Amino acid sequence: MTSHAQVPPRVPAGTRVATAYWLCEPGRGQLREEPLPEPRPGEVLVRSLHSGISRGTELLVHRGAVPAGQHDAMRAPFQAGRFPGPVKYGYLAVGVVTEGDADLLGRTVFCLHPHQSAYVVPAAAVSVVPADVPARRAVLAGTVETALNALWDLGPLVGDRIAVVGAGMVGCSVARLLARLPEVEVTLVDVDRDRAEVASRLGVGFATPERASGDRDAVVHTSATAAGLQRSLELLAPEGTVLDLSWYGDRPVQLSLGGAFHAARLGIRASQVGAVAASRRARHTHADRLTLALRLLADPAFDTLLTGDSPFAELPEVMRALAAGRLPALCHTIRYDEGA
Repeated sequence: MTSHAQVPPRVPAGTRVATAYWLCEPGRGQLREEPLPEPRPGEVLVRSLHSGISRGTELLVHRGAVPAGQHDAMRAPFQAGRFPGPVKYGYLAVGVVTEGDADLLGRTVFCLHPHQSAYVVPAAAVSVVPADVPARRAVLAGTVETALNALWDLGPLVGDRIAVVGAGMVGCSVARLLARLPEVEVTLVDVDRDRAEVASRLGVGFATPERASGDRDAVVHTSATAAGLQRSLELLAPEGTVLDLSWYGDRPVQLSLGGAFHAARLGIRASQVGAVAASRRARHTHADRLTLALRLLADPAFDTLLTGDSPFAELPEVMRALAAGRLPALCHTIRYDEGA
C-alpha cells in the first residue's frame, strides 16, 4: 500500500465533520475526520452513544484475513473503502436521532454502521430501540439477530439436547435464546473454563470439549476452529446435524470424516445472517428480524456479554489489544462522550 493511500483527505474549513475509525492497513487503524452532510428528505442524522466490536469478524478484518473472493460478500451496509484497507468497517452502532424524520427525533436507534461519532443514513436504515432495552445493551442487536436466524435455521424442538460449541458473542447469544425454549437442555462448550460463570449467568450448562456429553440432537458450532467443528461432529447423535455459524476467513479447515460421519449419517449445515432463514423468508423481512432481536434484548441476561468499555478516542489501541489477546472480552463496547 502506498503512503498516499494512507493519508485521509482533508476536510475543508467550516465543514461540519464527524470522526470515524478507519483501518488504514492490516493491523493499524486511526481516527479520521470526514464531512458530515446535512440530512436530505428521508434521511436522519444520528449522534452515536455506543458501538460494539464484533470480535470474530472485525478482528479478521483487522488482520487483513478476508479472502479476496469474499470481499463483496463481506461488505458491511455502510462500509467505505475496500479490503484489506483503507476501510471503514463495523455494524453494531447505537445512537440518538438529532435531525431528520420528525417521528424519529430524539429516539434511540440501532444501525448497522461503522464506528463513527455521527452519521447520516436513510431513515429506513435505523431501528428504534425499545424503551426497556438500555442503549449499551442494544449494540448486541446484530449479534442476537444472527442467533435468532440460527434458531430459525436449526428448528429446535421441545425436549432437545443441544450443545453450543464456542462461547463467544454469537455462541452465548444462541445459548441464551435456546435456554428460553421449554424443556431444551443446552450446554455451552468452550476451552476456556472461565466461561462456566458466563454460562451460569445465561442459564445454561457448561463443559470443556473433553468433558462434554455426546448424543446431542443438534450442535451449533461458533468457535471458528477446525478442532471445534470436529468436536461438534463427535457430540452428535446419529442422524444429527451441526449448524455452523463460524466464519473462518482465509484459514483452511481440515476434518477427519473417517469415523462415525458416514455410518451415523451426520450433517454439517451453514447458517449466515446475510439472508433470512429459508424457513421464515416468505413471512419475515430483514427489518422484521432485527426488530424482533431488539425486543429479545429486554432480557437482562444479555448484559453478561458486555465485558468491557472504552472511550472512542482509544478505539485504535483497543483494536490492537483485542487482536493481540491483551484485552480479553466477549463484546467490548465503545462510548461516545458528548461532543465526541
